[in-house]
Amino acid sequence: MSKTNLSQSRPDNLPKPKIQWGRLEEAEKFAEMVKMFRQGKISRDDLRRFRLQHGAYGSRMTDDYSMIRIKIPAGEVYPEQLEKIAELSESFSIGNAHVSTRQNFQLHWVALEDVSEVMRGLAESGLTSREACGNSVRNVMCSPLAGICPDEIFDPTPYALSTAKFLLRNSMNQSLPRKFKINYTCCEKHGMARIVDVGIIPKRVEINGKMQNGFKIFLGGGLGAQSFVGHQLEEFTPEEDLLYTIIAVIRVYDRMGNRDNMARNRMRYLVNEMGWEKFQNIILKERTMVKLTQSVVIKLDLDKSPQVLRKVSVISEMPSSPPGLARWLKTNTMKQKQQGYSAAFLTLESGDVTASQLRSVADLAREFSAEGTIRNGFVQDIVFRWVRNEDLPQLYARLLNVGLANPGALTMASVVGCSGTTSCNLALTNSHRLAKEVQRKFLEMKLDEDDDLRDSTIKISGCPNSCGQHEIATIGFYGGGGRLGKDMYPLYTMQLGGRADEQSMLGITTTKVPAKRVIPAILKIIEIFKSEKRAGETLNSWIHQVIEGNGNKIKSINDIKELLKPVVMPPTIQQDEDFYIDYGNDASYHTRTGKGECAA
Repeated sequence: MSKTNLSQSRPDNLPKPKIQWGRLEEAEKFAEMVKMFRQGKISRDDLRRFRLQHGAYGSRMTDDYSMIRIKIPAGEVYPEQLEKIAELSESFSIGNAHVSTRQNFQLHWVALEDVSEVMRGLAESGLTSREACGNSVRNVMCSPLAGICPDEIFDPTPYALSTAKFLLRNSMNQSLPRKFKINYTCCEKHGMARIVDVGIIPKRVEINGKMQNGFKIFLGGGLGAQSFVGHQLEEFTPEEDLLYTIIAVIRVYDRMGNRDNMARNRMRYLVNEMGWEKFQNIILKERTMVKLTQSVVIKLDLDKSPQVLRKVSVISEMPSSPPGLARWLKTNTMKQKQQGYSAAFLTLESGDVTASQLRSVADLAREFSAEGTIRNGFVQDIVFRWVRNEDLPQLYARLLNVGLANPGALTMASVVGCSGTTSCNLALTNSHRLAKEVQRKFLEMKLDEDDDLRDSTIKISGCPNSCGQHEIATIGFYGGGGRLGKDMYPLYTMQLGGRADEQSMLGITTTKVPAKRVIPAILKIIEIFKSEKRAGETLNSWIHQVIEGNGNKIKSINDIKELLKPVVMPPTIQQDEDFYIDYGNDASYHTRTGKGECAA
């Protein structure tokens, strides 16, 4: 085991949370509401609306246990907060936490009577679950690379945190037609600005001889049973108009959104049915009214400049090259725009991390990150930023000791999978477990080291509702059920060619793939690609060439579908009994769903 000593010059003033997101009185109110429910003084529906507004989902097929979603604005988490989440997980949950695709932490299977205790613990550490669920503005996201990305114009993190602070508990968004999502991103490459209700990308233009900060703002995107790519509101939105624009959009959606049909009450349906130009004009007029009647200012905390970063120096005694270091450096790290520093990404399996590992992450953030925090990412990962390049081998060795040094974080081998039937009422398949199986297989095959696959993604949802973001994956899957005769088996619909960058597009539905044939189907696609690829093509770019009809021998998605037919053909239950059992189960597959809780 390696030995580590921190330099005597390391400062003791470790960073503390700057924003208190939580309120202790909300924990007390939650406990009171649960007591009234048990006494029969309020209905199950009344409790449901209340607990969703406070970030507690009902767990699969029961209201007696909850999934608590912890809001992490901009994905920014401090070490003591990680330790508190670890403590709460061990005391009230299942001993681990889950990182979602929206930068939240989630604690599963918390007894209803214990939810208030978890909320109290969160508030004590500056965190909250308020409005992490329900018909409100959800967690305000920001790219984990914001502030360090070589391609960014300026750091949007302060804007994201200020937006989150302004909107939390704000009366304007306590009872929207449905959930509402805001994403900030550092650049076109590292975000999802075009597939949320409000997506924001920094931009700078010259006005009257002076450079002015502002944004490109996209509206009306979103993923689900029916998905849409967002529209850019205007060529340039000055920073002083940012919050006015967000307020205007929320007000228009609150006033005009469809409250009668839950299946069509997200803002993207309003934009689609109204037409973009009409919606755009209404938003711009509404913004003018907001500016005339309200005075709002985004207060920015800009003290994270390189000049004030803690100077961390790690002196270590360790093997010069721990096993697997070169592979990890290639697939899990990227150079920051600041010379001498890198970001290191943790490859988690479907976002799962144990309480013990969370404590280790907290310790490592203190020791190795010059900013003293970590960021949750967009793909169920955790990111250490501001790590000195010379300290990366030591960080890797420490991660190796706690089981967090898996390679492949920035490659196709890092597979996204929603919670699926492990906890979700709407799930039809165990997407959570399937994502782990794909990831383990790909790492075993060392596909993470294949540069042809590096820029591709695999995302898996347990139903059509896109919590696993399958529609913006190079290869995406959403769960369902198949039948051969009287026997049912878990099945996925496969989509190809999705992406969320400046050329955002939704995946093209290709074919049905049984759960136990997902891995063979992906490997077959890679085999076809390898036989077809031209010089310089990656799997991702090749699939888009096929979609556009510019492939070599493979001219269309239908050609891929035909070649996959032998792979996806279901056997009889007599031929392969395991085929009819979903991953993580020990009995024959059947579909079973409950009432969804995505809306209050």
